[in-house]
Amino acid sequence: MSNFEVRIGINPLSWMNDDLPSLGGETPLATALTEGREIGYEGFELGNKFPREPKALEALFKEYGLSLVSGWYSGQLAHRSVEEEIAAVDKHLELLAYNGAKAMVYGEVAGTIQGSPRPLYQRPRFFTNEQWDAYAKKLDEFARYTLTRGVRVAYHHHMGAYVETPADVDNLMARTSDAVGLLFDAGHITFAGGNAIEVLERHIGRVCHVHCKDVRPTVMKLARNRNWSFLDAVIAGAFTVPGDGAIDFAGIIGRLKQHGYQGWLVVEAEQDPVIAQSYEYAQKGYQTLRRLVDTPVEVLLNQAKEAA
Repeated sequence: MSNFEVRIGINPLSWMNDDLPSLGGETPLATALTEGREIGYEGFELGNKFPREPKALEALFKEYGLSLVSGWYSGQLAHRSVEEEIAAVDKHLELLAYNGAKAMVYGEVAGTIQGSPRPLYQRPRFFTNEQWDAYAKKLDEFARYTLTRGVRVAYHHHMGAYVETPADVDNLMARTSDAVGLLFDAGHITFAGGNAIEVLERHIGRVCHVHCKDVRPTVMKLARNRNWSFLDAVIAGAFTVPGDGAIDFAGIIGRLKQHGYQGWLVVEAEQDPVIAQSYEYAQKGYQTLRRLVDTPVEVLLNQAKEAA
């Protein structure tokens, strides 16, 4: 077994939502940073309330004794050229690199319906091998460029986007080189109909970032059966923190340990903070991951076997 070195971070979504600002929009960023540090988190991903000037961001994290984990980038390679994407990413890439982030969360937003009131089945898709090949070629070139700046693309498979299902992830990984890292999101892959453990095992060599998001199966089923939008599903509570849902995180952490994953484990659970109180749920997520990280790999894999 290789060295397993992780840090536990969190996304500010537990306090405030970027896609739906009405969820926690009144909460000051200082509250999230203070509470996150108090709970035990070592770092935060970016949200819409963080400064976007490299030195200002550095000063903020230094003030709270936290690290920058990463930051979402809204990519549009499905619709534009590599040259256009490189020009568009420049300032964001500089912000991440200056503040020590090694991975950039790449979310493909061209044609996405994740923020619109449309049912999930209306998401965009690549229908032919030629479309997949063309997209993968552009993504690979873009990812090789970000590596020259010291930051690896962590591709986020996401509900409502081109790459959503396990088959989509398989297609993308098969067509791209190691320059393209995979952001493994347990919640999104489960919502997309996948088995989180199986998808992780297939692509663990490419995983460079992990979002630890749990799910509530009853809400997911309602979302599918009633043709809800992604945001409707979020508001209804489809996602939650590790330890509060149905995903086998003992199995996930066990396999990451076994493989020698090195990087961040990020609690990211879009919920309404009025219903899922921010501090309580952020603490539950942290404590669940902390316990699993501190548990020997053999014990975790046995637990996972018993749960199966």
